Amino acid sequence: MTSPLEGRWQPLYAELDGEQAPQEVLQQTEFELAAGIYTVRFGGVAADTGSFTVETDAAHQLTLHGAVGPNAGRTIPCLFKFIDDTLMVCFGLGGSRPKNFRTAPGAQLYLVTYRRR
Repeated sequence: MTSPLEGRWQPLYAELDGEQAPQEVLQQTEFELAAGIYTVRFGGVAADTGSFTVETDAAHQLTLHGAVGPNAGRTIPCLFKFIDDTLMVCFGLGGSRPKNFRTAPGAQLYLVTYRRR
């Protein structure tokens, strides 16, 4: 059985350390989770790939393991939750798992709300 996380996701809103990402960037971005592999595409081209695990010991925790692209060799712990038909993910870019779904200057957190494509 596949996870409800699996699929292709289009960002609707994103912020990095409290700063909103430009809509024109979000419109060119896609996040896909499938069979333990994540892929971030920009303009239809794979820009970042690796594996992912959904933590079984704690609810709503996801961990990305970068293999190719700007996150190669990095482990990115995340929190996720579903809100109606959207998926919200908070990425801990500094290597620590986020404690909530908020960002702030210098926190090294990337918060994204996606809708399924």
